[in-house]
Amino acid sequence: MIAANNLSLQFGKRVLFDEVTIRFTGGNCYGVIGANGAGKSTFLKILSGDIDPTRGSVVIDPGKRMAVLRQNHYEFDEVAVLDTVMMGHTVLWKIMKDKDTIYAKPDFSEEDGIKASELESEFTELNGWNAESDAASLLSGLGIGEEDHYKLVKELSGAQKVRVLLAQAIYGNPDILILDEPTNDLDIHTVSWLEDFLLEFKNTVIVVSHDRHFLDTVCTHIVDIDFKVIRLFTGNYSFWYQSSQLALSQRSSANKKAEEKKKELQEFIMRFSANASKSKQATSRRKLLEKINLDDIQPSTRKYPAIIFQQKRTAGDQILHIEQLSHSLNGAPLFKNLDFFVNKGDKIAFLGKDSLTITTLFQLLAGELKPDKGEFKFGQTITPTYLPVNNETYFQSNDNLIDWLRQYADDENKDEVYIRGFLGKMLFSGEEVFKKCSVLSGGEKVRCMISRMMLAGANLLILDEPTNHLDLESITACNNALKDFPGTVLFTSHDHEFTQTVANRIIEITPNGYIDKLMTYDEYISSEPVNAQKEALYS
Repeated sequence: MIAANNLSLQFGKRVLFDEVTIRFTGGNCYGVIGANGAGKSTFLKILSGDIDPTRGSVVIDPGKRMAVLRQNHYEFDEVAVLDTVMMGHTVLWKIMKDKDTIYAKPDFSEEDGIKASELESEFTELNGWNAESDAASLLSGLGIGEEDHYKLVKELSGAQKVRVLLAQAIYGNPDILILDEPTNDLDIHTVSWLEDFLLEFKNTVIVVSHDRHFLDTVCTHIVDIDFKVIRLFTGNYSFWYQSSQLALSQRSSANKKAEEKKKELQEFIMRFSANASKSKQATSRRKLLEKINLDDIQPSTRKYPAIIFQQKRTAGDQILHIEQLSHSLNGAPLFKNLDFFVNKGDKIAFLGKDSLTITTLFQLLAGELKPDKGEFKFGQTITPTYLPVNNETYFQSNDNLIDWLRQYADDENKDEVYIRGFLGKMLFSGEEVFKKCSVLSGGEKVRCMISRMMLAGANLLILDEPTNHLDLESITACNNALKDFPGTVLFTSHDHEFTQTVANRIIEITPNGYIDKLMTYDEYISSEPVNAQKEALYS
């Protein structure tokens, strides 16, 4: 369907890929993974023809149509929403425009009539008579109501623009669908709709995403970009991760016999295949695992940060009491009369349609804002630490990473070796610790902020979208750290897997009230009584 042959890409002395040969076939969904900077999005741009490789070529089977979800949210600002979607089928859209041009001629000739007839024939072959209704159906499925279909794209919110561009990419059943972070800014219901769409999609999908739940649900294969090499593995992300960890463990077990290792791998494949049958994955995708070659299971060379949150002091029974707390923005209420206790050992996921609501609550708890009304009180034994969603104010100086982190250490723990240890856990080693904090990437800044949190030794963690800007390895490490943390956690995240595996309590905040349930995230979103309560609060 689409293949890369002897592909190499080099920027100056830096080599991203070297002699890569890989083929993507129909009926499969390929999840492209790799550390930040490994070249995931760049690889997609080479496949889509947006950039040229240094050497090698990309070949698409003749007659196959490709569609791409791009991240330029302003490209179609002056175009109507419905037209933007139909423009995704470039051939059909050109025919439609050519037809309009001919029929608009004041001096319609015989030659124009012949051309119009040819265009009408092509239009019919491409199911053009259903073009608008198909586009409208896609938009509705993605949560864009009919009242918005004829607006200009610039009149929509950022999240709505993402959905319109997604509809454009999947419109017209392309043979090859390339998606770069398709779940960004999508709510849980829209992500679920996209998952169902891709599970039924019969053609080729190549996707980059940091959403592990999404990758697990839709992917039949994982494409791992690691150390200039691109390797193809059968199975979804969890299968790749767990099998690579098992292979790594086996490699370190020098005394284990080859037969024992093979049996262990076979049992793992059978166990994982059985679990897959209970998920949304189609049976045909599950069977891929059952046919896997044991030699395909190899240890990953990827490095995972060592995120360990340790309490310097164990919390008492009084954690946090929020009492009649209210706050508004420009006269519009974000929340009002919040009134609940946070209990020892709670790991609470805060939800809300407007992310600003949760950010504001966390800023209040961190002392960065004052409430309009009400109060909150931490227990005497509580030491909180906060990871903000926007961390720019923390990185305004030209300090190197050692000096930057040292300012947050106790007087007795400012030793350079001690500080380097916390940076090293977040994969800042060697000369990297002398980087200026003002030039860090988004992911590096979040890793620094996590180092700061670990250094604090707090017993209550407040985290606002902790997975933003992190690669899958850091997300996995942070996820595991919070699961193991014995203290209390207040957090919000768009990462389904992260929320499901960490939270034991859910609080959803609306302008008209809140819902507080002691249950997992999956239980919460599938609960009919909860959904009825939500509908009443949001109406």
